[in-house]
Amino acid sequence: MFDFVNQKKTIVQIVLFIALLPFLFWGLESYQGMGGASSVASVDGEEISRQEYEQALRNQQENLRNMLGENFDAALLDNPQMRMAVLENLIQQKLLRHEAGQVGLTVLDSRLSAEIQNIALFHEDDKFSYERYRELLQRQGMSPAMFEARLMSDLMRQQLLEGITGSVIVSRMIADKIAALSETEYEINQVTISPEQYIDQAEPDETAVQSYYDNHRQDFTLPERVRIEYVVLSLDDLAKQEQVSDEEIRQYFDEHQDEFGQAEERRASHILLTVPADATEEQKASIKAKAEQILEQAKQDPDKFPELARELSEDPGSAKSDGDLGFFARGLMIKAFEDAVFEMQPGDIRGPVETPFGFHIIKLTEVKDADVAELDDVKEHIRQLLQRQKVADRFGEISEDFSNIVYEQSDTLQPVAQMFNLPVQQSDWIDRHSKEPSVIANERLLQAVFSESAIRDHYNTEAIEVAPDTFVSARVLEHRPASVQSVGLVKDKIVAFLKQQLAAESTEKEGEQKLARLQAGETDESLEWGNPVTISYTQKKGGDDEVLRALFQADTGKLPAYTGVKTSKGGFDLIRINQVKVPAAESESSKYALLVNQLQQVHGQEELNAYLSGLRQRSEVRINPIEEND
Repeated sequence: MFDFVNQKKTIVQIVLFIALLPFLFWGLESYQGMGGASSVASVDGEEISRQEYEQALRNQQENLRNMLGENFDAALLDNPQMRMAVLENLIQQKLLRHEAGQVGLTVLDSRLSAEIQNIALFHEDDKFSYERYRELLQRQGMSPAMFEARLMSDLMRQQLLEGITGSVIVSRMIADKIAALSETEYEINQVTISPEQYIDQAEPDETAVQSYYDNHRQDFTLPERVRIEYVVLSLDDLAKQEQVSDEEIRQYFDEHQDEFGQAEERRASHILLTVPADATEEQKASIKAKAEQILEQAKQDPDKFPELARELSEDPGSAKSDGDLGFFARGLMIKAFEDAVFEMQPGDIRGPVETPFGFHIIKLTEVKDADVAELDDVKEHIRQLLQRQKVADRFGEISEDFSNIVYEQSDTLQPVAQMFNLPVQQSDWIDRHSKEPSVIANERLLQAVFSESAIRDHYNTEAIEVAPDTFVSARVLEHRPASVQSVGLVKDKIVAFLKQQLAAESTEKEGEQKLARLQAGETDESLEWGNPVTISYTQKKGGDDEVLRALFQADTGKLPAYTGVKTSKGGFDLIRINQVKVPAAESESSKYALLVNQLQQVHGQEELNAYLSGLRQRSEVRINPIEEND
């Protein structure tokens, strides 16, 4: 119903999750052994140690990994803004803990005990286990007293936060207005004035071009660039140079038949009677006797095997599938079971077969014969496999020789290229962030290429592993420092941009003029209004936010009413409002109650932000410089 509040609610939940997450296990070790650690900040004299800060970074990384799943990028925590946000979170934790103590909040022992017993990590067989509690704390280097003190502090802070966010009241009038805005439907027509009609008329003068260039020089700066030559030592490329005889291929084929075809597979069903690990010989004999009775039943009427499996098998996974285990090859089942299956003929029923799981009655239902490939079909595959094996055995020694040569003969790549029969390749102009060619788009290699010695002396870079079993050494041929392009070189680009800008201004001006005339009651026969559509916040599409904002602000006391908005592409949309349907109040509905709850959460977050800001202003907070590699 209330999408716009829902979106904000999601943001609030994420913010609260990050801001209020108790450290519990992830953060416990960071509160010990801080005496020798240098601090990154202090709050009213209480230090935040470097160890505590680094642990918080690891915690945040794990939180983001859990929240984002496959979209997680470890580089998220590499930027200074995110790292500072983690530190600010620690500062907030300290501020709130101090404030909770100052206002006299306490946690009863009964509440503390209940919270600990409700933590699932301390449970065994769905019940709190004191032994597990002590064991897990000990792994973290914590005593129960230390953990309980930490948890009590978190609960006090939580009480303080609940007191702030829980005291928020959203007035009935505000809730009613937002509910009405959310559900109100507008029937509208639109017509778009395009800037394209003004492009040809827009002619920026030389002064405008020069002014734009002067004010946006950074946009026309070419980064520092180099042109390089390089050699690539790759295990795969070296393998292509290896010679493999037909005899070697034949020998490998004969010795590895299982790699070149489909092994024989068999499909079987079974009925399992399990034997407890502590069963006595008498109990085991009784279970075996029962299995023999079931075997006789199955042999007398083989068609009833599925029914017997469903009723009697104690293997829950296969029993519901009539005992079917599907197809399997040798090596996938326990040996006694597998040996029995591969000695049987289709339709045979055998048992009881004893395994560590119990006694099995087995029925073989189908056989897929082995299918071995012909040598000619796999000859090239084997050749490549053997070529790679031959090189892999000595690639460590080869890569070491490669590294030594590019270092010892540092002013040329020719010797190493000749020794390993490698081509010397050349790049086009590249900068520190180039992505092509991909083999040199490696951070370490680009740093080496742009190092002072590589640029000044034209020395080879060290051999850098840019991918598994792939090494590159490069040498700078030419260097161009960062430079600003002249206005003459970028003039066409600036003119094109300014023409778009002038056309957009003309479009907006015409749109505003037409809108004013329509709002004054005049008609405009030149306007070709589009088909009527109905729009509301609950029926909006991706680009409707600006239109809805204009509709909410429009005076709809007299219809048709008119409004207008600029488009993202420089155009102007004129909007005619034909009908407005305001829903009846539903103050007793569950949707309305949900809206009020969401508004309270949003308002509560705003109150919390203001409270934290006040705390920060009246507290002594000192932040020490954090090095980039922290």
